[in-house]
Amino acid sequence: MDAKSEIKNYFHNKKITLMGMGILGGGVNVAKFLAEQGAKLIVTDLKSEKELKSSIRKLRKFENIQFVLGKHRLRDFKNRDLIIKASGVPLDSIYIKEAKKNKIPVEMDAALFVKLARKFFKDITIIGVTGTRGKSTVARLLFEIIKASDKNIFLGGNVKGLATLPLLYKIKNGSIIVLELASWNLQGFGYDKISPNIAIFTTFFDDHLNYYKGDRKLYFKDKSNIFKYQKKNDFLITSWKTKNIIKRYYNKEIYSQLMICEEDAISKQWKTKIIGEHNSQNILLAIQVAKILGVRKSIVKRAVENFRGVSGRLEFIRESGGIKYYNDTTSTMPDATIAALKSFRDSQIILIAGGTDKNLDYKNFAKELKKRAKFIKHLILFHGTATDKMIEEFNRVKFNPEYIIVDNMKDAVKEAKSVARKNDIVLLSPGAASFGIFKNEFDRGEQFVKNLRF
Repeated sequence: MDAKSEIKNYFHNKKITLMGMGILGGGVNVAKFLAEQGAKLIVTDLKSEKELKSSIRKLRKFENIQFVLGKHRLRDFKNRDLIIKASGVPLDSIYIKEAKKNKIPVEMDAALFVKLARKFFKDITIIGVTGTRGKSTVARLLFEIIKASDKNIFLGGNVKGLATLPLLYKIKNGSIIVLELASWNLQGFGYDKISPNIAIFTTFFDDHLNYYKGDRKLYFKDKSNIFKYQKKNDFLITSWKTKNIIKRYYNKEIYSQLMICEEDAISKQWKTKIIGEHNSQNILLAIQVAKILGVRKSIVKRAVENFRGVSGRLEFIRESGGIKYYNDTTSTMPDATIAALKSFRDSQIILIAGGTDKNLDYKNFAKELKKRAKFIKHLILFHGTATDKMIEEFNRVKFNPEYIIVDNMKDAVKEAKSVARKNDIVLLSPGAASFGIFKNEFDRGEQFVKNLRF
């Protein structure tokens, strides 16, 4: 029996509950894949049928899918063969507890893919990239480097619009798979007690503390699954700073080969397109993996120099009238905005920030803006709980910036255009979540670009 037949046989006629489908495409593609394998599927989501209209439309043709929308039901977590849960399901979910009480396996998309890829294929190399910031850039850059070396390479994990399970029908023996892994993706690796062959841990800052109920140790616990189950022939790659953080939170033995990036790894002759010290570190991490895989330096150099970054991550949009516009919408925490500001050393910046709080601390954010006050020409803040905290911290550190609070992107961009002059930078880098005004951070970035029409 070939691998595709074995995969189909694994899922065929299994009673599976998919918890959480969403609107970004990943959940839809998982559901589609499972339905195509002949699974008896229940798709349950707290969003209503109206909210999920675009997702449901893509799955209507499958008679083996039952939708339970606007709610979850305990009975859908009993007498099932498998539960596949989406990212963001609460840690204390009564439905997941019900499944475990009934001894039903609970899986997540990326981890289940890794488990089955290792089961049905030979010589698979799994590269996992995690970190509070930098994981998307490192994963995409690494993918481009390996692809340029003509190796059989695939990208999956926490990537907008993608599901990882369907890659089971694309990979083959000897494939390399780069997975971007957020903390909740890595929960699934903890369930299965598995880790990637090569793990990259970029950074660790306070984030998602609303989800982890203010406990950064719980946040790190999920992150640590990227190396926790590695073996002696595996690799953990990180920076000196992140290594020290790992040691602070993880006092057990790390069994894999620990590699720290060398700061001289990038030739000064290389002309990179992505800016900022944080991106220099991201490049170093990718280069280290390329060395392990034996990619020639000339190929690495060309791929690095051609890499333009990832959409929504300090992304240069355009220049008009001598004013440069940058989209850093995936900055959903204050440390990310601080990193973005440091990328523009002597420019006058109109900063569009603020939004919804994730139980984060904005003290250092306020201090950094005060320190850089002569470069912050104007602040445009989205109404929200994070903005309230920002203003409180501004008052505490006696920082009195000129700011305006807005309720939509159209007004934010209109205000930015009205005050920006030649050589200024207009930077969308919110340092906060998007919910309340926008569907998600991607919607926020798309609205920014849309409203920049000249």
